[in-house]
Amino acid sequence: MTSPDHLVLFMPSGKRGRFATGTPVLDAARELGVYVESVCGGRATCGRCQIEVQEGQFAKHKITSSNDHISPVGPKEQRYDRVRGLPEGRRLSCSATIQGDLVIDVPQDTVINAQVVRKDADQRHIERNPAISMCYVEVEEPDMEKPLGDLDRLLAALERDWGYEKLEVDFHLIPKVQKILRAGEWKVTAAVYHDSQDTRPRLIALYPGLKNEAYGVACDIGSTTIAIHLSSLLSGRTVASSGTSNPQIRFGEDLMSRVSYVMMNPDGREAMTKAVREAINTLIGKVCDQGEVSREDILDLVFVGNPVMHHLFLGIDPTELGGAPFALAVSGAVHTKAAEIGISANEGARVYMLPCIAGHVGADAAAATLCEGPHRQEEQMLLVDIGTNAEIVLGNSTRTVAASSPTGPAFEGAEISCGQRAAPGAIERVRIDKETLEPRFRVIGVDQWSDEEGFAEEAAKVGITGICGSAIIEVVAEMYLTGIISEDGVVDGNMAARSPRILQNGRTFSYLLYEGAQKITVTQNDIRAIQLAKAALYAGIKLLTDKLGIDHVDRIALAGAFGTFIDPKYAMVLGLIPDCDLEKVKAVGNAAGTGARMSLLNRDYRREIEETVRRIEKIETALEPKFQDHFVAAMAMPNKVDHFPELQKVVTLPVRKVLEDATGEAGGRRRRRSR
Repeated sequence: MTSPDHLVLFMPSGKRGRFATGTPVLDAARELGVYVESVCGGRATCGRCQIEVQEGQFAKHKITSSNDHISPVGPKEQRYDRVRGLPEGRRLSCSATIQGDLVIDVPQDTVINAQVVRKDADQRHIERNPAISMCYVEVEEPDMEKPLGDLDRLLAALERDWGYEKLEVDFHLIPKVQKILRAGEWKVTAAVYHDSQDTRPRLIALYPGLKNEAYGVACDIGSTTIAIHLSSLLSGRTVASSGTSNPQIRFGEDLMSRVSYVMMNPDGREAMTKAVREAINTLIGKVCDQGEVSREDILDLVFVGNPVMHHLFLGIDPTELGGAPFALAVSGAVHTKAAEIGISANEGARVYMLPCIAGHVGADAAAATLCEGPHRQEEQMLLVDIGTNAEIVLGNSTRTVAASSPTGPAFEGAEISCGQRAAPGAIERVRIDKETLEPRFRVIGVDQWSDEEGFAEEAAKVGITGICGSAIIEVVAEMYLTGIISEDGVVDGNMAARSPRILQNGRTFSYLLYEGAQKITVTQNDIRAIQLAKAALYAGIKLLTDKLGIDHVDRIALAGAFGTFIDPKYAMVLGLIPDCDLEKVKAVGNAAGTGARMSLLNRDYRREIEETVRRIEKIETALEPKFQDHFVAAMAMPNKVDHFPELQKVVTLPVRKVLEDATGEAGGRRRRRSR
C-alpha cells in the first residue's frame, strides 16, 4: 500500500521527505533540517520564510510539482503582501501548506545562514596583457577648412598616438561621439578591444577626459555554485569576489537531471538560462557594490563552466549532451557581446568563453588545466575537479588525456540520508576512536571539536544539521579504518555488541554519528552511494592511466571547492584517488576560476588553452570496455586490485575481511554462485 503522504523536495539543499496534507511548509523544512529563516514565530510578519514552488516534471525524483499542490494564498500572506510586498511567485512557508508533491526552492536572498560558497580568488601573480587597452588621446577640434567628421578625427588621433590602423567602431558609440568629445574638451580615453592578432581592434567604449581604470569579470559557473571575481584590467588586482548557489539546482541536482528537465518541460531551457543569467547579474551587482565600481566600467568578461552549464548559459539546448555521442553545439572558444546574452555591463563589453574539451569535459576543466598546467609538466600530473560530474585531466608536456566520470551529487550531500551542502551547522570533519568507536567531529561555524570545551555552547548557536561532502569522505574512511565496515563497504553488525552506535535498521546496520535535535546516521545505503561515486571517479582515472601506459601518477591536484576541503589522506583511504606520495597531493582551490582570471588578464593565455585543448586526447568512459572492470575493483576500499604503497607509509590499512549485507551482496556485487 502506497503512502498517502506527499513527497516534498527542498532546493538547493536537496533534502526530501514525505508529509501529510496540510503540513505547513516551514514545519516540513524544519523537520528535514532545511534552514528557512523565520523570526516572527509564524505570524507572517517578518517575511523571511519566503519560498518558491517550482512547477514541472522532475523525472529523477518522480515528482510532478505544481502551484496547485500548495494551499491558496491566505489572509496572512495577503496582509503581508499588502503592507510590505511579496515578490511574484513567492509564498510564506509559515502560512502555506502542503497539498501534493512539491519541489520547493528556498531563495538565497532570504537566507541569512546560506550555503558557504568557498571559491575565493587565489593570490597568484598573473602577468597582464588584457584584451582591453585604455588609450588617452587629444583630438583636433573641428575646422571649417578640414571637413572630417568628429569620429574620423578621433580615429586619426588613435592611429597617430597608438598605431591603430583601420580601427572598427561599435555602432552604439557613433551617436555618442560628439557629445563625449565636447564633454572632455577634445580629450578622451578610448577603450579598444583587441583579443588576438587574427582580429581587427575595435573601439567599444569612449570616456571624456583621462580614464585610468577599467574592470573585467571572471566567472566560474558551477553546477552547484557560481563564483565571480571583479578584477582591475590595468593593475590585475582582484577588487571583489562573491558567490552564490546555482539557482538551476531547483530544476535538478545533477547535470543529467537538468537535461531531463529540458526534455520534459517545453520552457525548461529558457527557465534555466534565465535563472543563471539573473544570478550572474545579481553577483555582478554585489561585486560592483563591494568594490565601489560602476557596471559601466566593466569592459571584458570571461566565463567557464561544464558543458551543460556552458550551453544553458549561452541559451543552447543541452539535450544532445544527454546521450551518446554527447555532441556539443560548439566546442571552440565563444566570443560575443555581453548585451547579446543579457549580461548587464558596459554596452560595448565583450564576453569570452573558454573552449570545451569534450562532451562532458568543459570550459571549467580547460580553465583548471590552464591554471595548473599538466601540459607544462615533465612529471605525470593528475588534475581532478570533483563535482556532480568529475572532470579528469592527466599527462605532461608530451601527451595529455582527459575524461569525465558521472560521480553524481553524493559528494555534495545529495543522495545521503543526512547529507547537506556546506553551510553553518554541517559536520565537516570526523574522527572515530578505534577502540571505543566513539566519534569526534567539527561543525562549520564552530572552531572547537565536539570533545573540546565550549563546543556545546557554540554549536547551539548554529545547530548541528547534517553532513557535508568533506565529512562524508572522512566518516566512511574512518568507518573502514576502525573496522565498522569491511573493505567491501558492508557495516559489520557484530560491532553492535561493542558499541551502541551501531544501529540495526531492518536487515542492515548504520552508524550513529550524532544524536540531538537532528539524529545524524550513516546508513548502509549512504555507504553504497559513496562507493558508487568514488568507483566511477577512480575507474575514469584508470582508463586515462591505461591510455598513457603508466602505472602511477607523480602528483595530484584536487580542484574545486570540494577538492579544497577534503583531506587527501582520507580521499586515498577511500580509494577516490590513486596511490601517490601524499606530499605531492594538494588542493588547488578554484582552479577553474583562476584559469578564468588568467584568461581575463592576459589574452596570451586564451591562445595557450585554445591550442592545448586541440591537442588533448578525449576518452569517453561510456565506450571503454574496461570501464566496468575498473569500476567493480574500485567499489572496494581502497581498491580490490590496485596497491597503495605510498598510503601505507602513513596509514595502517585493515586486514581484508568480506561481509555480506542483507541482499546477499558484498560491496554492492552479487556473489558468484557455484555451478
